[in-house]
Amino acid sequence: MKRWIAIGLVVLVLGGLIVYNKILKPAPGAGGGGGGAPAAGGAGGKGGPGGAAGGGPTSVNAYVVVPKVIANAIVATGSLVANEQVDIYPEIAGRIVQLNIREGQPVAQGSLLVKVYDGDLQAQLQKFKVVEENARRTEARNKQLLERGGISQQEYDIIVTNLKGALADIDLTKAALRRTEIRAPFSGVIGIRNVSPGAVVTPQTLITRLQQLNPMKLDFTVPERYSASVRPGERVNFTVEGSLAGYTGQIYAIEPDVDVETRSLRIRARVANTGRDLRPGAFAKVNLTFREEKALTIPSQALLPQTRGKQVVVVRNGKATFVEVQTGLRDKSNIQITKGLTPGDTVVTTGLLFVKKDAPVKVVKISL
Repeated sequence: MKRWIAIGLVVLVLGGLIVYNKILKPAPGAGGGGGGAPAAGGAGGKGGPGGAAGGGPTSVNAYVVVPKVIANAIVATGSLVANEQVDIYPEIAGRIVQLNIREGQPVAQGSLLVKVYDGDLQAQLQKFKVVEENARRTEARNKQLLERGGISQQEYDIIVTNLKGALADIDLTKAALRRTEIRAPFSGVIGIRNVSPGAVVTPQTLITRLQQLNPMKLDFTVPERYSASVRPGERVNFTVEGSLAGYTGQIYAIEPDVDVETRSLRIRARVANTGRDLRPGAFAKVNLTFREEKALTIPSQALLPQTRGKQVVVVRNGKATFVEVQTGLRDKSNIQITKGLTPGDTVVTTGLLFVKKDAPVKVVKISL
């Protein structure tokens, strides 16, 4: 027991010595008896260069605002679309007797792609041709009788009507025969076919798809605020996924109205695709430059977002002045100021957390 009491007393003594040396012991030269020189840096040691705790100015870097040429450009997303595209369906039900589809190969406009059985229609056509020949002979004989007064005009009109009916039946059958043939409506590339020769198809059977790949269309949207800046004829640059190459297109069509749900404007450009490197449906990243103009810009880090606006710190007469500003275009490092600044203003870019309103500041570095 005495041993533990002795250990406790030793700990208390050592603790007291440590507290005295670290906290309670007066500094050398302090108090009234030393008469020593005061600490460096002025009374009480306050106010080092750029120190926040003293009365000296805060050291900052600044940027001088001057008009610069800025490109009114945005980045949008879009999709590539075939210049012309059609899904091939038969017009009538029947059995395929001829299938001239080479998958993935180009075809010329008017080429026969599919032929459906038409034997019954051909026989019907021959029948109507016989009826038409007989009606012509009857009309010729009765015309002579009408001229001699052998029949009345009414009887002759009935015979002429029968002839016209026979001709109409022939035209109707020929139209039905044309529906048994599917021809390419334009030059393009055939896709993968979904049927085989001899298959029985209906008007709901998708046979294949035909696409025209050169030129192609590029569809993309821009925010509503750019609707007045977009013009037909302007060029756009874009890239596609999986390729490092850049491509160029030209705007030729603009949707007349703004989408009420997305508040965006749909735009279509035409793109050359001679090498067939581009494919319909591919995702495109579009870079669109509307125009270049002179504007006031500042580095992005100089902007102070506020609850109800934005501010910058301007150095005037050696003091910090907080100025409300309005912004415009923005890129990776700079932002356009549309209101609040004038050419020649010096805007603080560093030390913004330590700058106080109307406090003195010292600009140690200026950039343009």
